[in-house]
Amino acid sequence: MTRVLVVDDDDDVRAALRKTLLTAGFEVEEAADGAAAIGLHQANPADVLIVDIYMPGMDGIEAMVRLMVEHPGVKIVAISGGGFRDQEDVLKTAARLGAVRTIRKPFTPAEVVTAVRESLGTS
Repeated sequence: MTRVLVVDDDDDVRAALRKTLLTAGFEVEEAADGAAAIGLHQANPADVLIVDIYMPGMDGIEAMVRLMVEHPGVKIVAISGGGFRDQEDVLKTAARLGAVRTIRKPFTPAEVVTAVRESLGTS
């Protein structure tokens, strides 16, 4: 079964993503920040990570960079609802850094499932 690690500091967003992904047949693990995500991925690598950009502590960009350095080929879908910088700019930055897909919040369940499947090459 395909494992997806959802990384977002918002409990409600993680719960919504969990429900969407479980319904689509994926196994789901959750982390509330970048540091926790790195630890979980090192212990049991996920097939795809959905990583929020704006989180306290280690943000999504820093987590993405670390994950890609330590785990070349890792598949990351970056998500963002904006923040102190323009939403489009941070998602473009995430894509330039290696995110295989980017999604703006708010998103639909279908967008998330499609992004994960396309990341795996199974759309």
